[in-house]
Amino acid sequence: MTKVTRPLQKDRHYWLLKSDADSFSFEDLWNLPTRTTHWDGVRNFQARNFMRDEMKKGDLAFFYHSGGSDPGIVGIVEIAREGYPDHTALDPKDPHYDPRSKSGESYWSMVDIHAIEHFPRHVSLSELRTKPELEGMSLLQKGNRLSVQKVGAAEWNAVLRLAKQTSG
Repeated sequence: MTKVTRPLQKDRHYWLLKSDADSFSFEDLWNLPTRTTHWDGVRNFQARNFMRDEMKKGDLAFFYHSGGSDPGIVGIVEIAREGYPDHTALDPKDPHYDPRSKSGESYWSMVDIHAIEHFPRHVSLSELRTKPELEGMSLLQKGNRLSVQKVGAAEWNAVLRLAKQTSG
């Protein structure tokens, strides 16, 4: 495990990326030889626009395990490549295939991510909900189910403080 030490930078944006741990976990990413992969299969226009138009190389994102009995934030990834067409939308054999993507062009986007920090502990959704400084966080807003979300600087710092805490 590494220390939680990613300071804020003025020109950097912060994000949260959701993945069901049963389909692709942070451990899966962490165990890849380069700890890098593409973040594909996003089929929501707002999330697509974030990746296509706003995510920049060097931005940081929390990796959030959704689903299961105890969803939460487990680590940090860095955006390693800015938005580009998501080829999975064009492959009928891929689970993310989108028949609306025609003529060999995908209107969906993806980015490449690189795992840089594995939190010493899981920061659960239930714990995040107890912190007043996080009450405005998109993740905690009723009905917000986006798989790609913006995170404010104050929220980023608050989650990092939580990740550093030890139990007992």
